[in-house]
Amino acid sequence: MSRTRTALALGLAAAGALSVASVTATAAPSPLAGSTTVTPAGHSFKAALSGKATLKAGSVTVTCTVSVSTGTVPAAPGNQNPAGPVSSPITPPTYSSCTSSIPGVTPTVTTSGSWSVSMQNGSPITATMTVPVGGLVVHTTGLATCTVTAAPTAPANVGGTWVNGAPPSLTFTNASVPVTVTGGFGCPTSATASVFNAVYKVTDTTDPAQQITVGP
Repeated sequence: MSRTRTALALGLAAAGALSVASVTATAAPSPLAGSTTVTPAGHSFKAALSGKATLKAGSVTVTCTVSVSTGTVPAAPGNQNPAGPVSSPITPPTYSSCTSSIPGVTPTVTTSGSWSVSMQNGSPITATMTVPVGGLVVHTTGLATCTVTAAPTAPANVGGTWVNGAPPSLTFTNASVPVTVTGGFGCPTSATASVFNAVYKVTDTTDPAQQITVGP
């Protein structure tokens, strides 16, 4: 084979090897999530709002000062996951003592369906609250009659963080929640997402002397 053909063949081979290497690198699977353990296994808990919860859709902000949800840590071995989060079903959070940013408008928040929260150990510890389809509805009356429906077409995963402590806390900071808004004048009908902020303190109701803890 001539030197020109040899050089061309080597060049094509090198290009092919580089291309295969690039494809291989691109196709490499992402690392698995770390292990998670939530304790005490099988214990019931209550998450109570600390301060206020706000849900903002367009120019309208609804603020509630009372919110509670309850749940149970899975019994062993379900409270452990060697490569991912641990999920617990929770009751639909209740919201009361709510006000609107628009004077003369009174909001009412109703929740329903199968809610859950999952914890993934890490730094920080992440928490995901799953809202079922149509699981949270805000209805306003007064000067503006509006209906805001969260997770209108599919379950919504609301991201937050968990901090171990006495008591531990579950925090949602500017978490995005898909919504649809219907109504007349004064309703933010063009909004497709809302911003959720809240801090919950979590207590062990099976044994108040213990703390719900998330670890590896």
